[in-house]
Amino acid sequence: MALDSAEFHQAVYDIVRRIPQGKVTTYGHVARLAGMPTYSRHVGQALKYLSPEADPPVPWQRVISSAGKISSRGPGTDGAQRQREALEAEDVEVRVSPANELLVDLAEYGWFPAPGTIALDAA
Repeated sequence: MALDSAEFHQAVYDIVRRIPQGKVTTYGHVARLAGMPTYSRHVGQALKYLSPEADPPVPWQRVISSAGKISSRGPGTDGAQRQREALEAEDVEVRVSPANELLVDLAEYGWFPAPGTIALDAA
């Protein structure tokens, strides 16, 4: 299934809206659910450009790296801390590694439905 950029972004937002509160999934898994398994970085880009006024809201904080890390948003930004706080507000435990990385246990908090089992909304 080939999607143009707008369709892909809409599919990402639709999938992310389905992640249950208190659960997380990975950029790569969202890409697989969207039918474009090699597009994990594009998932991150879609979430980066998400409007804060999105309606219904998109719980962007529920998407993390495949290693269970909350990704840095670059030097001088507070995005990783905001993501941590949003996840902790949903009772997701975020721990700090010895290397000062923010980590979530994917075995405990992961949401990984099989590809093809999530019906995407028509744009």
